Amino acid sequence: MSASHLSEQDVLAALKGVQDPDLKRDLVDLGMIKDVRIGEGTLDLTVNLTTPACPLKGKIEADVREALGRVLGHDREVRVHMASDVRGKGVIEKGDIPGVRNVIAVGSGKGGVGKSTLAAAIAFGLQAYGSKVGLMDADVYGPSIPHLVGASGRPMAKGERIQPIEANGLKLMSIGFLVKPEQAVIMRGPMLHGIVNQFLHQVDWGELDYLVIDLPPGTGDVPLTLSQSLPLTGGVVVCTPEQVALLDATRAVAMFQQLKVPMLGIVENKSFLDPPGGGERLYPYGHGGARRKAEELGVPFLGEVPFGFPIREKGDVGKLHEVMVEESPSRTYLLGVVEALAQQISIRNMKAPKMPKLEILG
Repeated sequence: MSASHLSEQDVLAALKGVQDPDLKRDLVDLGMIKDVRIGEGTLDLTVNLTTPACPLKGKIEADVREALGRVLGHDREVRVHMASDVRGKGVIEKGDIPGVRNVIAVGSGKGGVGKSTLAAAIAFGLQAYGSKVGLMDADVYGPSIPHLVGASGRPMAKGERIQPIEANGLKLMSIGFLVKPEQAVIMRGPMLHGIVNQFLHQVDWGELDYLVIDLPPGTGDVPLTLSQSLPLTGGVVVCTPEQVALLDATRAVAMFQQLKVPMLGIVENKSFLDPPGGGERLYPYGHGGARRKAEELGVPFLGEVPFGFPIREKGDVGKLHEVMVEESPSRTYLLGVVEALAQQISIRNMKAPKMPKLEILG
């Protein structure tokens, strides 16, 4: 087909039937084919993905090229440009934070499983793919996010809005910025409710693709406040492989489900240990328990993160962002979790029905 006879409609018709592997829907129907430009012997188009962290972008590009070649022949140069536009749920609901497309709550059934570390690592991972990310520390009694990411300072007000602290490209808010490091935070439920609501709705988060919220461990007041305060995109549960942790993780999943928060998945942290200098891989807490529990509960499994000295060391010195550098041994595992999470968020936003809001029973 010559350039003079080839039209944009011909190109779109050739791509009918090419599906997003996750959504199982046509790229054309989803509006993901953009900027079709036809030249003499050339064809340029853009595939606009639902997230820059899409793990299947290579397959999507290959499928597009194959479909074009099959229908249009191979006598012209085809240039497929991959772009992304992080999407939210597409409808405005009461409690939404203006400008924030997706809100992800990261929880755990018990302490000590690395929940805060993974919440921060997920935030840095999403940022590594080019997304605009905020990280809110809702672990009011044990705020550790400021230390993990190496952030300090005191949030200032600008008009009626609180300005978040910024560190390494993340927008941050934590009660850790408002109290001394050694100070114990003692407050009852109503005070907690007020603090969390203030962090959500009075902080000037600006335009964000993702706001990651680090919950306190367990199933207490803060998750309840969150579910009442805004429609969450979904929840992530972090656990370790041993049976006791899995029992607590099951309760955390049940909590999200009871609060009508969609479950985005389970992450197995401290999954294994590769000894420095080589040697046989070790499994200090057992292995594969979280994957099996996710299958049993019917929720996505987002991946395994090793029992890594680099992750602990970087968090200890407030340089957790460095686990995302190319030479970091933890990077591949963490980005795998981030890709799987972004994938589930896209599926949720494009396919899943809107969940009802929580009814508070007296």
